[in-house]
Amino acid sequence: MSLFRRLFGRDRPAPATREQPTDPQLAAEEFWRGWYELLPRLSAALGEREPHRVEHELTELVAAMHPDLQFSIDRGERAIYSLVVTGQEDPALRPYTDAWKAAAPPDDPIWEFHDSVPPVPDPTEVTVNLGEHRIALADVRVVAQVDEQEEQVDVAVHHPLMSELKPDQRETMTFLPLDATLGERLAGRWLRRVETAENEPENAITLLELRDLVRKLDGRENGEDHQAAPSAGDAEDGASEARDQKAEDGKSGDTRDADSGDSGE
Repeated sequence: MSLFRRLFGRDRPAPATREQPTDPQLAAEEFWRGWYELLPRLSAALGEREPHRVEHELTELVAAMHPDLQFSIDRGERAIYSLVVTGQEDPALRPYTDAWKAAAPPDDPIWEFHDSVPPVPDPTEVTVNLGEHRIALADVRVVAQVDEQEEQVDVAVHHPLMSELKPDQRETMTFLPLDATLGERLAGRWLRRVETAENEPENAITLLELRDLVRKLDGRENGEDHQAAPSAGDAEDGASEARDQKAEDGKSGDTRDADSGDSGE
């Protein structure tokens, strides 16, 4: 769950008190200087569960890099907290997020840093509160059509409660499960057309099956070897062949020993 999240450059101008650097590297260096100055107050605010005390200052720090960057502080996967600064896969913002991540300190037990929203470890364990509805992502089903030629995937997302949601809630429940499952970068690279399915479509798969599908496509594109794990039958066949081969080797050894004995006489 996000502790606080702010989208810049959409509903208000960037802070006018700072001159925004045009060089991404200089902008990143300026951010991290400000981060170290803010960190003691930020840590105290988070520890006391009052993140609003420093939200304005952190908002200014991120907006000073570029007004269209988005940030969030969430619970970390490996650390206690994670800081995400993302351009939502906008190519014009990628130099800023790349420079920000390159200048970031190493992850430690308290903080981890991401330049795109990462996937959650297991989306099927997530429950989303939308108004009066508590929606378990374990019940989400997706139909995925792979366009091999264009190297894109079209998806339709279904949940049993989808028809009971308001239009904005349906939109949330269409995209949120995909982001949670794939992460921002993988979803931005592979997903093309995304639709809402009020009725469960045929040949639907779970979110974890969708993750496996897209990761295999991405691994194939990057030249990674994704060989299927052997089935139980394959493993038993292999073990049987190994035993047969060992027995055959033993017979051959007996024959060689006998021949050797004959020659010695």
